[in-house]
Amino acid sequence: MKELRHFEDFIIAVIGDGDASKCAEIIEAGGGITRPFLLSQKPDAREQANEFANRILTADIDTVIFVTGVGVRAIIDQASKSVDQQRFLDCLADIHTVAGSQSAVNALQEFEITPKISVHASHSWRDILIALDRSFPVVNQSIALEESESIYSLISGLEARGARVAKIPLFTAPSSTWTPVATDFFEQLEAGEFHIILFPSPENAVRFCTLAKQFGRAKLTPHLLDNHLVLAIGKGTAEILTDRGFTVDYSTETTDLVEGVEEIKTQISQITKQKSIIRVSMSGPTTNNSDPNAPWYNSPFMKACRGEPTDVTPIWMMRQAGRYMSEYREVRSKTSFLELCANPQLCSEVMCTAVNRLGVDAAIIFSDLLPILVPMGCDLEFVKGDGPVIHNPVRTAADIDRIKPLESNDSLQFVMDTVKQTRTDLPADMPLIGFAGSPFTLASYMIEGGSSRNYAFTKTLMYGDHGAWDQLMQHLANSISLYLLGQIEAGAQCVQLFDSWAGCLSFEDYKTYAHPYVKRIIASLPSNVPVINFATGNPALLPLLADTRAAVIGIDWRTRLDDAWQTVGYDRAVQGNLDPTVLLTNPTEIKKHAKFVLDQAGGRAGHIFNLGHGILPQTPVDNAIALVDAVHELSQR
Repeated sequence: MKELRHFEDFIIAVIGDGDASKCAEIIEAGGGITRPFLLSQKPDAREQANEFANRILTADIDTVIFVTGVGVRAIIDQASKSVDQQRFLDCLADIHTVAGSQSAVNALQEFEITPKISVHASHSWRDILIALDRSFPVVNQSIALEESESIYSLISGLEARGARVAKIPLFTAPSSTWTPVATDFFEQLEAGEFHIILFPSPENAVRFCTLAKQFGRAKLTPHLLDNHLVLAIGKGTAEILTDRGFTVDYSTETTDLVEGVEEIKTQISQITKQKSIIRVSMSGPTTNNSDPNAPWYNSPFMKACRGEPTDVTPIWMMRQAGRYMSEYREVRSKTSFLELCANPQLCSEVMCTAVNRLGVDAAIIFSDLLPILVPMGCDLEFVKGDGPVIHNPVRTAADIDRIKPLESNDSLQFVMDTVKQTRTDLPADMPLIGFAGSPFTLASYMIEGGSSRNYAFTKTLMYGDHGAWDQLMQHLANSISLYLLGQIEAGAQCVQLFDSWAGCLSFEDYKTYAHPYVKRIIASLPSNVPVINFATGNPALLPLLADTRAAVIGIDWRTRLDDAWQTVGYDRAVQGNLDPTVLLTNPTEIKKHAKFVLDQAGGRAGHIFNLGHGILPQTPVDNAIALVDAVHELSQR
């Protein structure tokens, strides 16, 4: 397929009404090709908004919860069309206002309203409920909140506390004229007849989200755009889309249509280079993860990833091919670790040997977290006795300037070849897992230059230079997305993100400095490929691990599996969580601890048995085999 790099190479679908039509004219005048999809507005679309404005004026609403800055501006704009704006603002200032994000705080302050409660979170309904519980009882209160796809858990929580909840529609209600437009759009989307989807305004982003929900195929929403480049005019437009679960690849600084199109035109090469253009290529993975006839599709592991019942609880173990096995030590004695990682045949051999000996239900490619850093500009060496060492650590903003995100997987072809070779050598019904390090863990290695106890250099940069930290994490997030997509295309049925060092962060720090980048990576991956999101060291992070599109949440041994599962929600599969040191004991003790974990899972569909971290080097192989046998025996259904 022709490589897409220039503005004129793309066919651009433009979503909206008059803005979309104008935007299409601007694009075509500049040499671009468009497919406008026009969504007309109903004359009575603002009736509910007018009703809300009058309820505020008559003190019929006790509390208003604003989730986004865009929502604040839209609601006030709508109210101002039917009532005096200053009177509305004065009444709004007299009641309880809750800002569920920093953008909502900023927007309210633009209208000189200071919210009674500010929740500096990524639209977390749990945080909003906690803040309300700490501030005032909501029983018998009338609470209004902006309508979005992310509020239904919040509504349930409010109603459970005795509140009466009213939803405020941000923009227009659907029109019957949307039906043929929606049908045409989805047919062209599935046929791959355009490459970019452009949203010219927040209102039209909301219309599209309504269209996707009402007219789209539900199983494709919100991931139906995964194979297209999604662009937005203005940060507010992007905020609407991301709040509803869509991944936005680029948003302009300006809201002006002419200036926005010109910005996209000048930036398109960089956008495609840094935003995983593999998503725009219209080519899916070499193995179809949605094919029910694939040999591995109904394996216990894949069924558990999908939350489906299994005849036995599947088990695999992190570091299941490693130093504890004599076969691995024999191979390792003849080559360095990096040389081994660069040899697909040997990588496949050590993993397939481990799988055959242990009798596990899934394989993971043999590789390491750090080779991805080499083509990004890191001088990596594995030093005997010291582990990985990066000889040119990143300590300043100037150092970050020499770090380059991956533009392709060419320099890491040996990893893709390892996936292909392992997939070929494994039994056809054995699922294969690819993996990568999460951005925070990889950034810490880059900054510390190796292992660390206090992460002093990492946190100094993280706290001290937010711009530099964001630049580095953006580079890593883009590179990891491309890297995992490459593994999926090479034949991996599932991928896991390892955040091995995330435990050094508090809940708030992880939410601010790590979570947004993990969330973006997972959103960039095909929705039919399960992602396991695993961070070790701090159980408090579990709600954030689940605040992603990950199908499976990895649990370490520091918390009970049943408590963890309740925390992340039963709509997710979980993986874990035996303490690896249990494998240093004996088969009787191992079986007892395995039963303890399985009892906590309670036979619920969606449990993948694993250790809380990797197998320790001194583990007897027979003990690892005993664990696999015990799990299969005790979980037989």
